[in-house]
Parts: sequence; C-alpha cells; structure tokens
Amino acid sequence: MDSLPSVLLKPGEADRVVAGHPWIYHGSILRLTRPAGDGELVQVKDHRQRLLGVGFYNAKSKIHVRMLAPGRVTVDQTFFEERIRVALAVRGRHLPSATSFRVVNAESDFLSGLIVDKYEDVLVLQTASVGMDQRKPMVVAALQKVFSPRAVIERNELSSRQFEGLPDASGVLAGEFTGPLAARLNGLLFEADLLGGQKTGLYLDQQANYQRVADLANRGQVLDCFSFRGGFALHAARAGAAHVHAIEQSEDAVAAAARNAVANDCSEQCSFQTANVFDWLKAQTATKPHEKVVPRFDCVILDPPSFTRNRAAVPNALRGYKEIHLRALKLLKPGGTLVTFCCSHHVDAVVFQDVILAAAFDARRILRRVATYSQSPDHPILPAIPETEYLKGFALKSSSETTTPLDGLANPSPCPAPGHRLVGSSAVGPSAGYLRNRSRCQFINAPWCFSQSLANRLSNARLAINVGSIPKSAARRSRRWRNPS
Repeated sequence: MDSLPSVLLKPGEADRVVAGHPWIYHGSILRLTRPAGDGELVQVKDHRQRLLGVGFYNAKSKIHVRMLAPGRVTVDQTFFEERIRVALAVRGRHLPSATSFRVVNAESDFLSGLIVDKYEDVLVLQTASVGMDQRKPMVVAALQKVFSPRAVIERNELSSRQFEGLPDASGVLAGEFTGPLAARLNGLLFEADLLGGQKTGLYLDQQANYQRVADLANRGQVLDCFSFRGGFALHAARAGAAHVHAIEQSEDAVAAAARNAVANDCSEQCSFQTANVFDWLKAQTATKPHEKVVPRFDCVILDPPSFTRNRAAVPNALRGYKEIHLRALKLLKPGGTLVTFCCSHHVDAVVFQDVILAAAFDARRILRRVATYSQSPDHPILPAIPETEYLKGFALKSSSETTTPLDGLANPSPCPAPGHRLVGSSAVGPSAGYLRNRSRCQFINAPWCFSQSLANRLSNARLAINVGSIPKSAARRSRRWRNPS
C-alpha cells in the first residue's frame, strides 16, 4: 500500500474529507509524490503527511480524487462484495418487500461513481468515474456472487462520463437478456426498457412516494403531468381515483403506460395523452377577456424532469417551475390537492416552496401543506454530502377560500430573493440581472405581502423591500416587515 502514489492536500483542505465528503477537486491538491495514472488507486494525505484514506485518481476530471475509504484498503472483488452486501442490508431494513430497487447509490453507499439498480432478477449498472469503469469486471463478478442474476446490463450513457473522459457504452455484460422486463413496484407491474429506456428503466427514487401520493387521490379526478410510464397514475387508480388523466411527451412512454394500465386492470380508470405538458397546461388555462378557468381536477401531480443541471441555469428553471404551478393551480378545484416534486439539487426545498407560494399568490389560492416528500430510502441521503439529496416534494391542499387582490396592488413590486436588495427599480446581488424585471411574482420574487414567512426571512436578512410603487397605505402596512437601508 505504501507503494501507491500519494496526493497531498493544501492546508485547510482536509476538513471536508475528514467530515465525509468524498470529492477532492484539482484546486485542493498541493502536489503528488509521483505521477498517477487516470483510474489508479492513490493515497490521500493532508499537508502534514497524515493519511486521510484512499481513492481513485483522474487528472481529466475536475474531481481529481474520489475517496473510497478512510483507511488503507485493497480494492478487489472482495472489497466490492462487502460494500454491496452492506448496501443491500440497508435496503432490506427500509424496503423489506421490494423486488426492484437501487442496490448501490454511488456516494451514498461509499462507492463513488457506481450505481446499481435491481429489476427483479436483472441488474443494471452505471459507472460514472474512470476508476470504477476500469474495474467493471470486478464489480460484475461481485454482483454475480451476491445476487446470481439472470443478467447484468451496462447503461453508461451518462452525460457526467464526458467530464471523466469516458465514452458512452451500453449492452449486456453478463448473462442473457432481450427486454422488456416487467418490474413490480408496490405490487403493480411496470414494463421497463432496461436496454434503451430513460435512466436505467424506471424512476426507482419515487417508489415510496407512489403509494403515499395515491392515498391522497382517493375517489377524485386526477391529473398526472410528466407521467412517464404511469407510476403515479396507476397507483392513484388502484387507490380508488375516479379517473386519472396522464400527460407525457414521449410517445414510447405513453404507449408503455397504457400497456401497464391494462396489465394492472386499471385501463378503464386511466387515459393517456402524448403532449408537451407546458403547451397542454397553457391551452387548458387559456381564456378570453372576462372569462375564468373552470377547475376540473381534485388532485394535480407534477413530477417534471430536472429543469437545471447547473447553478447558472437556476433562473430559467424557476421560470419553468413558476409557470407550471400557476397553470396547475388554475385547474385545481378548491379543496383539491397539488402534489409537486423537484429533482434538481441546485433548487433547494426553501426556494422550491417559495416558487409554489408565488404561483399560489397569482392564482389567488391559499395552500395548506399536508405532506413533504423525499427520495426513496434506497437512495440514501448523507448530510455530509449535500449532493446525495436532490428530490424534494410537497402535497399542498388548496383552501376552499380564495384571496382577492388588494386595492392598488394589481402589479406590486417584487421582493428580492435572499442575497439581494432592491434599490429604486434596480436589484443588487449575485444574480441582479434577472430581478430587474418588475413584473409581479416573477421567479421566486413574490409581492411584498404574499408570505409572512418569506417576509420574516427577508427582514431577518436585513433586506430592504422596495415600496416606492405601492400605495402609501400599503407602504405603511409594510413597515413592520421593512428594515431601513
């Protein structure tokens, strides 16, 4: 083990590693004791030569080292067997009856760069780092010993592989498989295309949420947006929904969802439509002057794909989230339930809820939060690694009461987002450009009065609320929320 190349970290850079985060970036490295090849196992030490652990090295990636263990270990088939068995035991405690689930969730299971999903008797793996990719034979052998699967399939079309200098790859690595496969989630059968479908076949991170959300849709009219293969739709139908209408852009996914409905004896309760959800919602909520949208649904489910892959795209993502929530609320009956999810790590739960509240203000709805959601327990969250937490969701019941605009506040000034303050008609802050548009409730910028909790947060952050364009009476009422600049 002493013959391994050593990566020495700069002073102060070891704290993150000691705390449990497995990624070491190029800027954190002081020097290497000798050159290391991409994918090679290296020792990691602090600037005083104290051992922090071992990991895989890759000079082509921004993440130069992916830690595997806090001590010296031999990375061989036995190492992978032990880690996989530990991960499997976690799933056994939290999903004891599941037959399809995520076995290994990369950093969450201390195998950075490796994902393994189990669909009945077939395993699908993804390797997102050079070190893991070079050791695929070891991983496959370990999986065969632990599970004795019918087949092991590789689905390596991940965009993150490009940053590691890896090409796309897919196919059967062991055994025989000629898809599709019928996977069982919560007792329902779902057709999974393991060789060519999205992700590794199905959205396993929603497995626990499917049943929880279905309990809210009992005996009502349900709209399932971004339905994919009908996960929420079929669970709602089985739970007793009067009718479920599912919208999905992919024709293949819609056809598969319809087959799934037949396989589970839910076809009479379900209808499926191929459409762009944004366009469909816009068409359903379009009105002429002096007309109102007639709410039609008792429950609306929004489970969109991630709208942003990086922080730079967050403003555009918030636009999209605001729009779909506003239009969904217009179709939701008073007293109905909005169930909504966000799977972007870059949009946290607080910001996501602010977007929903901003849409609710525009729709003149008062919402009561009745449930919160996260990813299924086969996608563990390690607080020391924020990147392991990405899926968040809310169930919000619309009050039968609606709000009415205050006099003179047809187009009030927006509040600044956290980290910003409004000066005159300009915004000051790290993303001031997208705040300069003074249209009502744009992105997460809610009118000065829309949320007591948001107002308190703004006040606590000592952010000045611009009241220059609202009536004096409203300005007086807002003083209790405003700090002098």
